[in-house]
Amino acid sequence: MNKESGNYIKKLALFRSFFISLLAIILALFISIFFVMWAKDFGFTASAKLLFTSIWKGSFGTKVNFIETLVFSTPLIFTGLAHSVAFKTGLFNIGVEGQFIMGSTVATLIGLIPGIPAPIHIPLTLGGGILAGMVWAGIPGYLKARVGTNEVVNTIMMNFIAMHLTNYLVMGPFHKPSSASTPLIQQSARLYRFLGSNNRLNVSLFIGLALAIVVYILLWKTTIGYEIRAVGLSPSSAEYGGINIKKNIILAMVISGAIAGMGGATHTMGVQLQSIQLFGFTNFGFDGIAVALVAKSNPIGVIFSAILFGALNYSSGTLMLYGIPKTIVYLIQGIIILFIAGEYMFRKIADRRKKGALVNE
Repeated sequence: MNKESGNYIKKLALFRSFFISLLAIILALFISIFFVMWAKDFGFTASAKLLFTSIWKGSFGTKVNFIETLVFSTPLIFTGLAHSVAFKTGLFNIGVEGQFIMGSTVATLIGLIPGIPAPIHIPLTLGGGILAGMVWAGIPGYLKARVGTNEVVNTIMMNFIAMHLTNYLVMGPFHKPSSASTPLIQQSARLYRFLGSNNRLNVSLFIGLALAIVVYILLWKTTIGYEIRAVGLSPSSAEYGGINIKKNIILAMVISGAIAGMGGATHTMGVQLQSIQLFGFTNFGFDGIAVALVAKSNPIGVIFSAILFGALNYSSGTLMLYGIPKTIVYLIQGIIILFIAGEYMFRKIADRRKKGALVNE
Protein backbone atom coordinates (compact mmCIF):
# COMPACT_ATOMS: atom_id res chain seq x y z
CA MET A 1 0.00 0.00 0.00
CA ASN A 2 1.50 3.34 -1.04
CA LYS A 3 1.29 6.60 0.84
CA GLU A 4 -1.54 8.00 -1.29
CA SER A 5 -3.69 4.93 -0.70
CA GLY A 6 -3.02 5.14 3.03
CA ASN A 7 -4.06 8.79 3.16
CA TYR A 8 -7.20 8.01 1.16
CA ILE A 9 -8.19 5.24 3.59
CA LYS A 10 -7.62 7.55 6.56
CA LYS A 11 -9.77 10.27 5.00
CA LEU A 12 -12.46 7.74 4.18
CA ALA A 13 -12.48 6.45 7.76
CA LEU A 14 -12.65 10.02 9.10
CA PHE A 15 -15.56 10.86 6.81
CA ARG A 16 -17.33 7.65 7.83
CA SER A 17 -16.96 8.50 11.52
CA PHE A 18 -18.23 12.03 10.95
CA PHE A 19 -21.18 10.76 8.91
CA ILE A 20 -22.22 8.21 11.55
CA SER A 21 -22.08 10.81 14.34
CA LEU A 22 -24.05 13.30 12.26
CA LEU A 23 -26.61 10.64 11.37
CA ALA A 24 -26.99 9.71 15.06
CA ILE A 25 -27.67 13.37 15.95
CA ILE A 26 -30.22 13.79 13.14
CA LEU A 27 -32.03 10.56 14.06
CA ALA A 28 -32.09 11.53 17.75
CA LEU A 29 -33.65 14.90 16.96
CA PHE A 30 -36.14 13.25 14.59
CA ILE A 31 -37.24 10.69 17.19
CA SER A 32 -37.55 13.37 19.90
CA ILE A 33 -40.16 15.17 17.76
CA PHE A 34 -42.60 12.32 18.41
CA PHE A 35 -42.19 12.76 22.16
CA VAL A 36 -42.97 16.47 21.79
CA MET A 37 -46.06 15.49 19.79
CA TRP A 38 -47.11 13.25 22.66
CA ALA A 39 -46.37 15.90 25.33
CA LYS A 40 -48.01 18.85 23.53
CA ASP A 41 -50.60 17.06 21.38
CA PHE A 42 -49.36 18.93 18.30
CA GLY A 43 -48.85 17.74 14.74
CA PHE A 44 -45.45 16.65 13.45
CA THR A 45 -44.57 19.94 11.73
CA ALA A 46 -45.68 22.12 14.65
CA SER A 47 -43.83 19.90 17.14
CA ALA A 48 -40.62 19.95 15.08
CA LYS A 49 -40.77 23.73 14.73
CA LEU A 50 -41.41 24.19 18.47
CA LEU A 51 -38.60 21.84 19.49
CA PHE A 52 -35.92 23.22 17.17
CA THR A 53 -36.93 26.85 17.78
CA SER A 54 -36.77 26.46 21.56
CA ILE A 55 -33.41 24.68 21.44
CA TRP A 56 -31.97 27.35 19.14
CA LYS A 57 -33.32 30.27 21.16
CA GLY A 58 -32.23 28.67 24.42
CA SER A 59 -28.66 28.13 23.29
CA PHE A 60 -27.72 30.53 20.49
CA GLY A 61 -30.74 32.84 20.07
CA THR A 62 -29.38 35.73 22.15
CA LYS A 63 -25.93 36.99 23.06
CA VAL A 64 -26.40 35.99 26.71
CA ASN A 65 -27.55 32.49 25.79
CA PHE A 66 -24.72 32.04 23.31
CA ILE A 67 -22.17 33.06 25.94
CA GLU A 68 -23.66 30.73 28.56
CA THR A 69 -23.69 27.89 26.04
CA LEU A 70 -19.94 28.35 25.63
CA VAL A 71 -19.59 28.42 29.44
CA PHE A 72 -21.47 25.10 29.66
CA SER A 73 -19.42 23.66 26.78
CA THR A 74 -15.96 24.55 28.11
CA PRO A 75 -15.68 21.92 30.89
CA LEU A 76 -17.08 19.34 28.48
CA ILE A 77 -14.13 19.99 26.15
CA PHE A 78 -11.77 19.00 28.97
CA THR A 79 -13.72 15.94 30.12
CA GLY A 80 -14.33 14.85 26.51
CA LEU A 81 -10.60 15.03 25.81
CA ALA A 82 -9.86 13.12 29.03
CA HIS A 83 -12.17 10.30 27.96
CA SER A 84 -10.78 10.35 24.42
CA VAL A 85 -7.25 9.60 25.63
CA ALA A 86 -8.51 6.73 27.77
CA PHE A 87 -10.70 5.34 24.97
CA LYS A 88 -7.74 5.37 22.57
CA THR A 89 -5.90 3.10 25.02
CA GLY A 90 -8.86 0.75 25.36
CA LEU A 91 -9.63 2.04 28.87
CA PHE A 92 -12.93 3.25 30.32
CA ASN A 93 -11.93 6.01 32.71
CA ILE A 94 -15.32 6.59 34.27
CA GLY A 95 -13.42 8.34 37.08
CA VAL A 96 -13.07 11.53 35.01
CA GLU A 97 -15.92 12.85 37.18
CA GLY A 98 -13.91 12.39 40.37
CA GLN A 99 -10.73 13.71 38.77
CA PHE A 100 -12.61 16.82 37.66
CA ILE A 101 -13.95 17.29 41.20
CA MET A 102 -10.52 16.87 42.79
CA GLY A 103 -8.95 19.29 40.32
CA SER A 104 -11.63 21.82 41.23
CA THR A 105 -11.23 21.27 44.97
CA VAL A 106 -7.44 21.47 45.06
CA ALA A 107 -7.56 24.59 42.86
CA THR A 108 -9.90 26.16 45.41
CA LEU A 109 -7.60 25.35 48.33
CA ILE A 110 -4.57 26.82 46.57
CA GLY A 111 -6.62 29.75 45.27
CA LEU A 112 -7.60 30.70 48.82
CA ILE A 113 -3.97 31.36 49.81
CA PRO A 114 -3.50 35.16 50.12
CA GLY A 115 -0.53 37.30 49.18
CA ILE A 116 0.68 35.48 46.07
CA PRO A 117 1.19 37.56 42.90
CA ALA A 118 -1.12 36.62 40.02
CA PRO A 119 1.71 35.52 37.63
CA ILE A 120 2.63 32.90 40.21
CA HIS A 121 -0.77 32.20 41.75
CA ILE A 122 -2.58 31.31 38.51
CA PRO A 123 -0.02 28.69 37.29
CA LEU A 124 0.27 27.34 40.84
CA THR A 125 -3.49 26.92 41.17
CA LEU A 126 -3.81 25.39 37.73
CA GLY A 127 -0.86 23.08 38.38
CA GLY A 128 -2.39 21.93 41.66
CA GLY A 129 -5.59 20.95 39.90
CA ILE A 130 -3.67 19.09 37.20
CA LEU A 131 -1.60 17.23 39.80
CA ALA A 132 -4.74 16.27 41.75
CA GLY A 133 -6.31 14.82 38.62
CA MET A 134 -3.13 12.92 37.78
CA VAL A 135 -2.96 11.34 41.24
CA TRP A 136 -6.67 10.48 41.25
CA ALA A 137 -6.38 8.73 37.87
CA GLY A 138 -2.92 7.30 38.49
CA ILE A 139 -4.08 5.16 41.42
CA PRO A 140 -6.61 3.06 39.44
CA GLY A 141 -4.24 3.15 36.46
CA TYR A 142 -1.45 1.61 38.55
CA LEU A 143 -3.81 -1.01 39.99
CA LYS A 144 -5.00 -1.88 36.48
CA ALA A 145 -1.47 -2.25 35.13
CA ARG A 146 0.18 -3.99 38.08
CA VAL A 147 -2.61 -6.03 39.66
CA GLY A 148 -5.08 -6.32 36.79
CA THR A 149 -8.05 -4.86 38.65
CA ASN A 150 -10.92 -3.41 36.62
CA GLU A 151 -10.48 0.32 36.09
CA VAL A 152 -14.25 0.88 35.91
CA VAL A 153 -14.85 -0.41 39.45
CA ASN A 154 -11.86 1.43 40.91
CA THR A 155 -12.64 4.74 39.25
CA ILE A 156 -16.29 4.60 40.34
CA MET A 157 -15.11 4.21 43.94
CA MET A 158 -12.65 7.08 43.47
CA ASN A 159 -15.55 9.27 42.28
CA PHE A 160 -17.40 8.80 45.55
CA ILE A 161 -14.25 9.36 47.59
CA ALA A 162 -13.64 12.61 45.70
CA MET A 163 -17.18 13.84 46.30
CA HIS A 164 -17.21 13.07 50.03
CA LEU A 165 -13.66 14.37 50.55
CA THR A 166 -14.69 17.62 48.89
CA ASN A 167 -17.75 17.89 51.11
CA TYR A 168 -15.61 17.31 54.21
CA LEU A 169 -13.23 20.11 53.22
CA VAL A 170 -16.02 22.48 52.16
CA MET A 171 -18.14 21.98 55.26
CA GLY A 172 -15.18 21.51 57.59
CA PRO A 173 -11.78 23.24 57.64
CA PHE A 174 -12.53 25.61 54.74
CA HIS A 175 -16.19 26.30 55.45
CA LYS A 176 -17.53 29.80 54.94
CA PRO A 177 -19.92 30.65 57.80
CA SER A 178 -23.64 30.69 56.98
CA SER A 179 -23.09 28.99 53.62
CA ALA A 180 -22.56 25.60 52.04
CA SER A 181 -19.33 26.62 50.34
CA THR A 182 -15.81 27.86 50.80
CA PRO A 183 -14.94 31.57 50.56
CA LEU A 184 -14.22 32.94 47.09
CA ILE A 185 -10.70 32.33 45.84
CA GLN A 186 -8.26 35.23 45.76
CA GLN A 187 -8.48 37.67 42.86
CA SER A 188 -4.91 36.74 41.98
CA ALA A 189 -5.97 33.11 41.29
CA ARG A 190 -8.87 33.92 38.95
CA LEU A 191 -8.83 33.53 35.19
CA TYR A 192 -9.57 36.61 33.12
CA ARG A 193 -13.21 37.11 32.09
CA PHE A 194 -12.82 38.91 28.79
CA LEU A 195 -16.41 40.16 28.56
CA GLY A 196 -16.50 41.73 32.02
CA SER A 197 -16.52 40.48 35.59
CA ASN A 198 -20.29 39.86 35.54
CA ASN A 199 -19.91 37.53 32.57
CA ARG A 200 -18.75 33.97 33.23
CA LEU A 201 -17.03 33.34 29.89
CA ASN A 202 -13.27 33.32 30.49
CA VAL A 203 -9.95 32.29 28.99
CA SER A 204 -10.48 28.66 30.00
CA LEU A 205 -12.35 28.32 26.68
CA PHE A 206 -9.15 29.13 24.77
CA ILE A 207 -7.15 26.85 27.07
CA GLY A 208 -9.53 24.03 26.16
CA LEU A 209 -9.29 24.76 22.43
CA ALA A 210 -5.50 24.85 22.60
CA LEU A 211 -5.47 21.64 24.63
CA ALA A 212 -7.53 19.87 21.95
CA ILE A 213 -4.84 20.69 19.40
CA VAL A 214 -2.11 19.53 21.80
CA VAL A 215 -3.90 16.21 22.44
CA TYR A 216 -4.34 15.71 18.68
CA ILE A 217 -0.61 16.25 18.13
CA LEU A 218 0.19 13.96 21.07
CA LEU A 219 -1.97 11.10 19.80
CA TRP A 220 -1.16 11.26 16.08
CA LYS A 221 2.22 12.95 15.76
CA THR A 222 4.32 11.53 18.61
CA THR A 223 5.76 8.17 19.61
CA ILE A 224 3.85 8.29 22.89
CA GLY A 225 0.59 8.69 21.03
CA TYR A 226 1.44 5.89 18.63
CA GLU A 227 2.10 3.50 21.52
CA ILE A 228 -1.10 4.55 23.32
CA ARG A 229 -3.19 3.93 20.19
CA ALA A 230 -1.39 0.66 19.49
CA VAL A 231 -2.24 -0.64 22.97
CA GLY A 232 -5.86 0.36 22.43
CA LEU A 233 -6.12 -1.32 19.04
CA SER A 234 -4.47 -4.62 19.99
CA PRO A 235 -2.59 -5.13 23.29
CA SER A 236 -1.14 -8.46 22.21
CA SER A 237 0.16 -7.07 18.91
CA ALA A 238 1.56 -4.01 20.68
CA GLU A 239 3.38 -6.19 23.20
CA TYR A 240 4.74 -8.38 20.39
CA GLY A 241 6.05 -5.18 18.77
CA GLY A 242 7.98 -4.27 21.93
CA ILE A 243 5.54 -1.75 23.43
CA ASN A 244 5.27 -1.77 27.23
CA ILE A 245 1.54 -2.21 27.84
CA LYS A 246 1.62 -1.59 31.60
CA LYS A 247 3.58 1.63 31.20
CA ASN A 248 1.18 2.94 28.58
CA ILE A 249 -1.91 2.05 30.62
CA ILE A 250 -0.58 4.07 33.56
CA LEU A 251 0.59 6.88 31.27
CA ALA A 252 -2.79 7.12 29.50
CA MET A 253 -4.68 7.21 32.80
CA VAL A 254 -2.35 9.89 34.18
CA ILE A 255 -2.71 12.02 31.04
CA SER A 256 -6.49 11.54 31.12
CA GLY A 257 -6.58 12.54 34.80
CA ALA A 258 -4.36 15.56 34.19
CA ILE A 259 -6.76 16.84 31.52
CA ALA A 260 -9.79 16.26 33.76
CA GLY A 261 -8.03 17.95 36.70
CA MET A 262 -7.18 20.91 34.48
CA GLY A 263 -10.85 21.16 33.52
CA GLY A 264 -11.89 21.20 37.17
CA ALA A 265 -9.26 23.79 38.04
CA THR A 266 -10.19 26.14 35.20
CA HIS A 267 -13.89 25.79 36.06
CA THR A 268 -13.14 26.93 39.59
CA MET A 269 -10.74 29.68 38.54
CA GLY A 270 -12.95 31.10 35.83
CA VAL A 271 -16.57 30.28 36.60
CA GLN A 272 -17.35 29.00 40.08
CA LEU A 273 -14.62 30.84 42.05
CA GLN A 274 -15.20 28.56 45.07
CA SER A 275 -16.05 24.98 46.00
CA ILE A 276 -19.58 24.17 47.10
CA GLN A 277 -21.11 21.28 48.97
CA LEU A 278 -21.96 18.49 46.53
CA PHE A 279 -25.29 16.72 46.94
CA GLY A 280 -24.49 14.69 43.85
CA PHE A 281 -21.96 14.55 41.05
CA THR A 282 -21.36 17.56 38.82
CA ASN A 283 -21.97 15.31 35.75
CA PHE A 284 -19.30 17.09 33.72
CA GLY A 285 -17.26 13.89 33.73
CA PHE A 286 -20.19 11.68 32.83
CA ASP A 287 -21.35 14.00 30.03
CA GLY A 288 -17.77 13.88 28.76
CA ILE A 289 -18.32 10.19 27.94
CA ALA A 290 -21.05 11.13 25.48
CA VAL A 291 -18.93 13.97 24.09
CA ALA A 292 -16.02 11.61 23.38
CA LEU A 293 -18.28 8.93 21.91
CA VAL A 294 -19.95 11.31 19.47
CA ALA A 295 -16.54 12.74 18.52
CA LYS A 296 -15.21 9.19 18.03
CA SER A 297 -12.38 10.16 20.38
CA ASN A 298 -11.08 12.70 17.87
CA PRO A 299 -9.73 15.69 19.86
CA ILE A 300 -10.84 18.23 17.27
CA GLY A 301 -14.25 16.59 17.03
CA VAL A 302 -14.54 16.88 20.81
CA ILE A 303 -14.78 20.67 20.46
CA PHE A 304 -17.90 20.50 18.28
CA SER A 305 -19.39 17.65 20.27
CA ALA A 306 -18.92 19.61 23.52
CA ILE A 307 -20.68 22.63 22.02
CA LEU A 308 -23.58 20.38 20.96
CA PHE A 309 -24.04 18.92 24.44
CA GLY A 310 -23.46 22.30 26.09
CA ALA A 311 -26.19 23.79 23.92
CA LEU A 312 -28.60 20.97 24.73
CA ASN A 313 -27.92 21.22 28.47
CA TYR A 314 -28.30 25.00 28.62
CA SER A 315 -31.41 25.09 26.42
CA SER A 316 -33.33 22.76 28.77
CA GLY A 317 -34.56 25.79 30.73
CA THR A 318 -35.99 27.39 27.59
CA LEU A 319 -37.73 24.15 26.66
CA MET A 320 -39.69 24.32 29.90
CA LEU A 321 -40.83 27.87 29.05
CA TYR A 322 -42.36 26.48 25.86
CA GLY A 323 -44.09 23.70 27.80
CA ILE A 324 -41.67 20.98 26.71
CA PRO A 325 -40.28 18.77 29.51
CA LYS A 326 -36.56 19.39 29.92
CA THR A 327 -36.06 15.63 30.04
CA ILE A 328 -36.36 15.79 26.23
CA VAL A 329 -32.74 17.01 26.29
CA TYR A 330 -31.61 13.89 28.14
CA LEU A 331 -33.69 11.81 25.77
CA ILE A 332 -31.90 13.32 22.77
CA GLN A 333 -28.52 12.71 24.40
CA GLY A 334 -29.45 9.14 25.28
CA ILE A 335 -30.64 8.33 21.75
CA ILE A 336 -27.42 9.78 20.29
CA ILE A 337 -25.33 7.58 22.58
CA LEU A 338 -27.52 4.58 21.76
CA PHE A 339 -26.93 4.97 18.02
CA ILE A 340 -23.19 5.52 18.50
CA ALA A 341 -22.94 2.48 20.78
CA GLY A 342 -24.95 0.46 18.26
CA GLU A 343 -22.46 1.33 15.54
CA TYR A 344 -19.60 0.15 17.78
CA MET A 345 -21.46 -3.09 18.48
CA PHE A 346 -22.16 -3.85 14.81
CA ARG A 347 -18.55 -3.09 13.93
CA LYS A 348 -17.33 -5.51 16.61
CA ILE A 349 -19.66 -8.21 15.31
CA ALA A 350 -18.44 -7.62 11.75
CA ASP A 351 -14.79 -7.83 12.87
CA ARG A 352 -15.43 -11.12 14.66
CA ARG A 353 -17.11 -12.58 11.61
CA LYS A 354 -14.17 -11.58 9.44
CA LYS A 355 -11.74 -13.19 11.90
CA GLY A 356 -13.88 -16.31 12.00
CA ALA A 357 -13.96 -16.49 8.21
CA LEU A 358 -10.16 -16.18 8.04
CA VAL A 359 -9.72 -18.96 10.61
CA ASN A 360 -12.08 -21.26 8.69
CA GLU A 361 -10.15 -20.65 5.50
